[in-house]
Amino acid sequence: MAHTAPAQGLRTPSARTRTPDVFSARTHRIASWATAVVAGLVYGYWVAADNRSGGPVTGWNLLLGFVSAFVFAALWTGVHALAPRMRRELHALLWAAFAGCAMGFLYSQSADSVLRSTAMGLAVAAATFLVLFFRYYTHEDAAGHRIR
Repeated sequence: MAHTAPAQGLRTPSARTRTPDVFSARTHRIASWATAVVAGLVYGYWVAADNRSGGPVTGWNLLLGFVSAFVFAALWTGVHALAPRMRRELHALLWAAFAGCAMGFLYSQSADSVLRSTAMGLAVAAATFLVLFFRYYTHEDAAGHRIR
């Protein structure tokens, strides 16, 4: 029985396993910045809402929200740019530290104690580290290159 031969250059093993990239590099850059800005605004609003505890919105409350949003977005962008260049252990540790600090600060805006805020931040950091380390360990080689 005769089989048809694949056309040259169209059916390589990597072309069959990779998903097509529909968007351009410019679109990915814009989406990366938009994600940081939107996540920062949501975080800033959440910090301001926790800080005022249902009371009236004040100028200082708005300032806290916008400063928190700016710092969160800047740190998110920095971690997003720096973390992929690190080994998988440090990559997971950097994201875990970011998530733990963000959660600890967010929790500290409520009326609970500093010890409770620290415990919540450490718990979130530990859970984030475990999940991300497992993901990077199963999807990257020891040098940090993605396994395809």
